[in-house]
Amino acid sequence: MGVLLLLHAVLVAMAARAPAAHAWGKEGHYMVCKIAESFLTSETSEAVKELLPEWAGGDLAETCSWADAERRRFPWSSDLHFADSHGDDCKFNYARDCHSTDGVKNMCVVGAINNSTAALEDSSCPYNRTESLMFLAHFVGDVHPPLHCGHAEDLGGNTIKVHWYGAQSNLHKVWDTDVIETAITDFYNNSQSTMIEAIKLNITITEEWSNEKKHWQRYHRWARTCADEYATESAQLACQAFEGVEQDSVLEDDYFYAALPVVQKRIAQGGVRLAAILNNVFCRNRELHSS
Repeated sequence: MGVLLLLHAVLVAMAARAPAAHAWGKEGHYMVCKIAESFLTSETSEAVKELLPEWAGGDLAETCSWADAERRRFPWSSDLHFADSHGDDCKFNYARDCHSTDGVKNMCVVGAINNSTAALEDSSCPYNRTESLMFLAHFVGDVHPPLHCGHAEDLGGNTIKVHWYGAQSNLHKVWDTDVIETAITDFYNNSQSTMIEAIKLNITITEEWSNEKKHWQRYHRWARTCADEYATESAQLACQAFEGVEQDSVLEDDYFYAALPVVQKRIAQGGVRLAAILNNVFCRNRELHSS
């Protein structure tokens, strides 16, 4: 779907929507964008800084929770933060799953990534490229937490009430924020930056992640991104996240130690993929300007 068609759909889709949970909390979104910054080319980094609002201080990561903070300003964006499945096959199907809660097609995080990329890529586009950049950075983060491609019937785990080490929570929140916050406290001396550096180090030196990095960076030239594949990965992981979980389950060490490597890898993948998309966008822009 073209960017203009999606934006038209956005303008007509202003009806009240079912509650949409945020993806990564501020910590997770910040981590994704900090990791992305480290994989930008020098030319892309400069182009990104030119588009950032003054309040960001030249730091992309400072803007990566902007789309959550501005939801009241952009009520039409509520359905663009997730892509819950309407089937029981642990898969994401664009035709089946990418629509708003009131049936408007192409309204999900996958469509949002593809269309934000198109809007950012086209310098003649009438839409605000700074906002397109900030939406894109946020939505690439949004597609990676598993429960943002969970089951529509339980709102991506939001209705599954659990206890996280005794504190009331829900399964969605566990994967968005609780695992990250527990890891920062227990393993990284209350330092978000230390966790970021650990993830970046894993990307470059661990055999599994370094071997997979090229696959994470690839994209469909015709579609600009592989966002449908990112959502498919999350949908599969979402099914695993439900294993052994019931209403009012108490989730502690066993669940945490199983979830943490998944969360860390999804943050790494989000950062590497965001960088790849941005590098491709600004590479194309240079090619167009030089031709």
